[in-house]
Amino acid sequence: MTMRLLGEGHDFQRILVIVTRQIGDVLLTTPLIRSARLRWPNARIDVLGFAGTLAVLSGNPDIHELINVPPGSGWRQSWPLIRRLWRRYDLALIAEYSDRAHLYGFVAAGLRSGQVPAGPAGRWKRRVVHHAVELGELQGHAAREKLNLLKPWVDSSSTKVIPPSARPLPEDLAAQLRPGYVVMQAPSRVRYKQYPLEHGAQVVAGLARRGHQVVLTGGPSEADRALVAELKQRADAPHVIDACGKLDFNELVTLLKGAALYVGPDTSITHLATACGAPVVALYGPIDPNLWGPVPVDGLPQPPYERSGYRQRRGNVILLQGNQACVPCNGAGCDRHEGSVSQCLETMAPERVLEAADALVDPLVLAVTP
Repeated sequence: MTMRLLGEGHDFQRILVIVTRQIGDVLLTTPLIRSARLRWPNARIDVLGFAGTLAVLSGNPDIHELINVPPGSGWRQSWPLIRRLWRRYDLALIAEYSDRAHLYGFVAAGLRSGQVPAGPAGRWKRRVVHHAVELGELQGHAAREKLNLLKPWVDSSSTKVIPPSARPLPEDLAAQLRPGYVVMQAPSRVRYKQYPLEHGAQVVAGLARRGHQVVLTGGPSEADRALVAELKQRADAPHVIDACGKLDFNELVTLLKGAALYVGPDTSITHLATACGAPVVALYGPIDPNLWGPVPVDGLPQPPYERSGYRQRRGNVILLQGNQACVPCNGAGCDRHEGSVSQCLETMAPERVLEAADALVDPLVLAVTP
């Protein structure tokens, strides 16, 4: 389809971005949203996604409305939303390749640009979009692939990830913080991205020996709270703060922007910390960082991440990987399921993490502990 037919020069007034995936995927959609805002400054831009994932966009100045879809809801339950969306938008940007996302896009807008799987799996989706971004084995970084949805209208786009707006920390936490504090995210949504608890405890203890106060973060679930509590107990280090489940994304932004360092696995919070400009040590296991690595605060790195680099420095990020020949396998751990371990993380020595931390932290900001 030609650029003219796609609407080159058309001043879209209502745009819907669809991203029905996890929190990290939603955050990596912000470069697309910002680029759409710059291209059509007067447009209303709404974002549709699963309830519980869109909070990471709270306060984003480029967005008018967040439309929540209950996860797991069938089409019968979605019928009121379908009626509400019907041809409400001029353009749908479908930043996800699922059936559900494409059907919402078809309902919402007469003109559609969407991600589609390569090969026969994407055949019907290519037929219902006007511009297709085909995803395959050689796809680029997730943020760049989402930006490609705008190729018919935008020649070049910024890849900077936009964090949600900052909000003051709870007074009790703010009163405890000391200059030079380190934020560490221990829990991961899936086991195969989880850094071993005992290793994490040694990292916390090592940071404490260097004079850092360590703030442990995690989600509000019982599993996250239990893991963080056990990590704190095992570390047996002074001045460790358990902030698990106590902060929303806007408060996390404030915490991360003030941190001397952030340490965490392949999670949405690691992407958020990087976007906030914190020095980041990212602990990556089976996932290819060239596809899903944290986007440095100034945008995607040049040169990009290598698939396997053991230790890679890009912008405000040091990314660590295992040295196994299979890294990165892009699978769900060694046993190929969400509860699997990943040997590339199991064998990542705490000393490697602490060495990376030392390389990123300015010694002048170290806290002086009594």
